[in-house]
Amino acid sequence: MKVLFLCTENACRSQMAEALTNHLFGDKVRAFSAGTKPGKVHPLTVKVLQEMGIPTDGLKSKSLEEVGERDFDLIVTLCDSAAAECPTLPLTGRRVHISLPDPSKVQGDEKSKLEAFRRVRDQLISRLKELFQVEE
Repeated sequence: MKVLFLCTENACRSQMAEALTNHLFGDKVRAFSAGTKPGKVHPLTVKVLQEMGIPTDGLKSKSLEEVGERDFDLIVTLCDSAAAECPTLPLTGRRVHISLPDPSKVQGDEKSKLEAFRRVRDQLISRLKELFQVEE
């Protein structure tokens, strides 16, 4: 199964989803991620993935053109703006929307920000298990 995780900047949620999927379900799912307006990978995205022992070498924000693929079994939007743009994108595949808060928008000290990234990572793990029908 080929899946694309799509967000606006491809900096946090879609990066986490790609890395988590390839790490946890790589035996049956091949994951990609892209942004409709790619930025750069947020450092706390890298940190919360590394906390789980997930490799982060080579993570970078990508556009759809950089991904190169157009045909997916599943396209998952993780932010509302990407979900709004998704119907106009030249992609094929079943589409699913999982609305998660953008952890990069959290204000406060480093600890508060890190907790927000961990919450989103952990929510993603639960949602990915549901999506790929994996038992606990």
